[in-house]
This record gives sequence, C-alpha cells and structure tokens, in this order.
Amino acid sequence: MHTDVASRLGWWQQAWRLTAATAVGALAWLATGVVLSRGPAAETGSWFLIGDPLVALCCLTALLWRRRFPFPVATSVAIASTTSALATGAALVALGSIATRRRPVETGAVVLAYVTASQFAAGFYSVQSSPASWWLQLALPALAAGLAVAVGTAVGARRAEVRSLRDRAESAEREQTARAERARILERNRIAREMHDVLAHRISLVAMQAGVLDHRSDLKAEENRVLVRGIAEGSHQALEELRGVLGVLRADPGPEPPQPSLERIPALVADARASGLGVTLTITVTETPPDVVGRTCYRVVQEGLTNAAKHAPGAHVDITIEGTAGDRLDVGVRNSPAAARAARLPGSGFGLLGLNERVHLTGGRLGHRSTRDNGYLLTAELPWPDPTHEKRA
Repeated sequence: MHTDVASRLGWWQQAWRLTAATAVGALAWLATGVVLSRGPAAETGSWFLIGDPLVALCCLTALLWRRRFPFPVATSVAIASTTSALATGAALVALGSIATRRRPVETGAVVLAYVTASQFAAGFYSVQSSPASWWLQLALPALAAGLAVAVGTAVGARRAEVRSLRDRAESAEREQTARAERARILERNRIAREMHDVLAHRISLVAMQAGVLDHRSDLKAEENRVLVRGIAEGSHQALEELRGVLGVLRADPGPEPPQPSLERIPALVADARASGLGVTLTITVTETPPDVVGRTCYRVVQEGLTNAAKHAPGAHVDITIEGTAGDRLDVGVRNSPAAARAARLPGSGFGLLGLNERVHLTGGRLGHRSTRDNGYLLTAELPWPDPTHEKRA
C-alpha cells in the first residue's frame, strides 16, 4: 500500500521534500563551518568543503527511492548522514519516511543505527569538547531522531485515516449503487406481478368469450350480443386497469386504486360468471381478516379463476374460503375438466410463481395439483393471527 502511495507522488511533492532536507542540512553545515573556523584550517578544510557535500548529495539522491525500498534506504542514509553535516536534513526525512509505515521494529532499528553511527562522527572534525559532554553527543541525535519519528508517525496515521475514509466512501457508494439496483429489480418485479394480477384475469375472460364466439355457431343473436358486449366491457376494464398500474411509473401517479380484499371476492366471482364461467362460491368466515391476508386470498382466487378460464374453458369452478381468527384462512379453488378445447394463450410466467411468493411472504403455504378427474386444484393456507392477542402484546 505504501508503494502505491509513493508511485502517485508527483515531481512537486518530491521536489519540496528534497528542498526542505537541503535547507535544514545547509543550516547545520553552516553552523558546523562557524565552529570549525575557530580551529586549525588545515584539519577542517578538505573534508568540510569536498567530502561533506558529496555525502549529502548521495544521501539526497538515495531519498528518491525511499518509498520503493524504505528500510534499506532509510538505514543507509541514517548511517551515512552522520559523516556529513549537510546531510542532516536527508537523515531527518529518511527517519520520518520510515516512521510513516508505523512498523516499530523497522523504525527502532533505523533510529538505533543513526544514534550509534553518530557517536563515531566526531572524528571527521577536530572540535574540542569536554569529557563530560558524551551524554550530549548521545542525547542530541536521539532527540532529533525522536522528533523526526514523531512527525513521521503522525503523517502515517493521517494517511491511514484518509485511506480508511476513502475506502469507506467507496464502499458506501458501491452499497448505495447495489441497493438502488436491487430496488429497481424489485420494482420491476412488483410491476410485472401487478400487470399479471390485474390484466391476466381480465384478458383470460375476454379470450374465453372470444373462443365461445369462434367455436359456437348455434348461438342466438341475443347470446352473441351478450358475448360481444362482455368482450367490449372486459377490454375497456382491462385498459382502465392497465392505466392504473402504469400510473406508478409517472411522476404524478394520482390516487392509489383500492386494494383487493376478501370483501371484493364476490364481485370478482360475479365478473367471472358474467363472462360465462360457472362458479360456485362458499365463504364461511365470520370476521374480517387482516389486510395482507385478505389481499393474498383475493389473489389466490383471482389466479385460480384466470387459470380455469385460460386452460379449462366451460369447466365449473368451486371456490371455498373458510377460517377463524387465531388459526388460519384456508382457500381452495377447484375446477372440473375442460368442457371445450382450450385456446392456446401465451403465459406470462408470473402466475403461480408470483403467487407462491405472495403466500410465503405472509407465512403461508401454496399448493397446486391435478385431480383424479383431470381437473385442477389450487389451495392456500394463510396464517390468521388473533387481533386480541396482538393488542395485549
């Protein structure tokens, strides 16, 4: 990770660091020159004017690779800089750079090498010092190294914090994109289920009536008019219901259409009978179930009638609904074998699949199978919690 950060450093970032290191080293070099000027010139001139700058130049050049090879460069610069006053700034930059990695073992090793090497640097210059000043020769390099390490550690912590914030921001953005995509998928599936629930039933009844007109040549004029009127009304209602479903896609969808419920099942059965489907409805429910249970019950009956009209024209459909609060609501839709040849109508693929999802969301179970007489049975068991227990809770 540190290598990646280093590779993104521009020339300006490198330049100002090297300039700062040179400036700090120049101050130390000038201060050393002032001290040395008081001593014998022959003993100080050659190394101070030639060797010291050359070592500093090598240390500054090595800093260009400090992020690619952090530990070798920091160790080499820290040791070599003790022989050059002009390389003091390069040593501090090297110590600060290795400290940004926040690896105590590496940092401690470089600091120990720097402080140890500095004890042998006095031999390069003839500077008079008292015997009691040995602790000063040890404390000054240690203090300088400690300051550089402290600054480097703070910079490293700041970089880690910035990386963490950036990673969290990118992760939050990815999660937000994923949530938005899931929401779009769920909305598309919901609209598809609504399209099936609203239109499949109506179109199936219209198709059944059109099939009767196509296959029955013995119908009277009045019977033909009734069927044609039913097709026209069914088509009009299908368009109205389609307009209501597509309204959710507009910016201003308008008033929400009434949701289906148990009380609307008799009207659903009446529409099926008006379309020519023989239906018997038996409801033995004394109380009103919760909205979600009633709505799911309505969809089960609607799907059963739709499948009967589509796949078993002329069949008789028996619908039974029974249940009590605190137990469950049982729904059964059974149709007899088809009395006429069924027209080949396209399937949406969302019928029983979407209905099974609705039932499972309520905690119930859905079943469907063929009967022994070649009919079909659709059943649903829906939990019906007792409202009195919910109020007590």
